[in-house]
Amino acid sequence: MAETLGLRERKKRQTRSLISDVASSLFIQRGFDNVTVAEVAEAAGVSTKTVFNYFPRKEDLFLDRFPEAVELVTRAVRERAEGEGPLAALRRLFLRMLQEGHPIGGISPGYQVFWQVVVDSPALRARVRELVEEFEDVLAGLFAEAAGADSVQPSQRLAAALLVAAYRTVYVTSVGRIRAGDPADDVLADHIALLDRAMEAVDRALAGF
Repeated sequence: MAETLGLRERKKRQTRSLISDVASSLFIQRGFDNVTVAEVAEAAGVSTKTVFNYFPRKEDLFLDRFPEAVELVTRAVRERAEGEGPLAALRRLFLRMLQEGHPIGGISPGYQVFWQVVVDSPALRARVRELVEEFEDVLAGLFAEAAGADSVQPSQRLAAALLVAAYRTVYVTSVGRIRAGDPADDVLADHIALLDRAMEAVDRALAGF
């Protein structure tokens, strides 16, 4: 039974990845707003209903790694070392992802194309803003859980907001440099150093709250 469920889950993940890859290719070629979900379904060899089963919104076909990001930060906080705080665990996660070249880090020349698609689409830009808010809520909940609180407190919401603001500021700065043509290795090195300092600043800001 466990093996059957494992095979089923792998099949689902393969289908999800196929749909997303096909969609991303079409969006990059023709622009997000010029491609319909029906066209994505046809190119992927599945039904439109199947596409929506995996991706409730068209925007999520392109911004498909949000669930993975949530899973990564959740594991980092819940499985952190004894005596390690949530912010320290997340700082370690973010830096490790950058050093390992994890796709979610997105600091590479190839992401010029990705972000150009986002910039060119009002719908995608709006969805990015929504995902940032959703991510803040996830972080606030994790911080509350780590503190043993019954509900999210203002201190946890502040921690989540500051962390997201710091990460986003560093990320947008680096993406801007990549899009401007700065050498990728230089951008990555500066990004790691800036993110490290930004995380330290968040930690200091929250120390007395």
